Amino acid sequence: MTQLLNVHPTHPQARLLKMAAEALHRGELVAYPSDTTYALACHVGDKAAVEKLIQIRQLAKNHQFTLACRDLSELSTYARVENADYRLLKRNTPGPFTFILQASKQVPKRLVHPKKRTIGLHIPDHPIAQGLLEVLQEPMLTSTLRLPEEEQCLQEGDEILKRLKNQIAIVLDGGPGGIEFSTVVDLTQGDAEIVRQGVGDLV
Repeated sequence: MTQLLNVHPTHPQARLLKMAAEALHRGELVAYPSDTTYALACHVGDKAAVEKLIQIRQLAKNHQFTLACRDLSELSTYARVENADYRLLKRNTPGPFTFILQASKQVPKRLVHPKKRTIGLHIPDHPIAQGLLEVLQEPMLTSTLRLPEEEQCLQEGDEILKRLKNQIAIVLDGGPGGIEFSTVVDLTQGDAEIVRQGVGDLV
């Protein structure tokens, strides 16, 4: 049964974040607000949870997966970061950007892009997302909460509960979510390439 937890948007309750982190460690899915839209998260190392997320989102086989990280130190554990890239990352994180980088060996093979050997990485600028990552003490696999064949993301906790009841464990309801996606930046070709322009403007 899915639980709807009302979380303070700027000072999230530690008890509720712990409940969500425990659900992720059990192999459950959690919906949470990020700095762009609501998103779905699962544990990086749980194959069954990843498959469940793929099924809900109906993701393609060559989908570029994204990990949400606490900070640059954690990000650099899961990707190969050149010095020039590090300076760009430092200027633009935390923030509404998904950076495509070459994956390190720390990333499970099933999450690495099958052809490009890349991984998406996002350091969210949102108290609830950051609080959950802090309690979890590791990255989480994350995916925008847009259901198949729908143009917009789910924006309200009640709506998420209604649509995904019994498919996910917890909805962290931090108030209305955004509808604009993150800006996707490919850093694998030397120069930064904007793959998708979203909320963030790269500096």
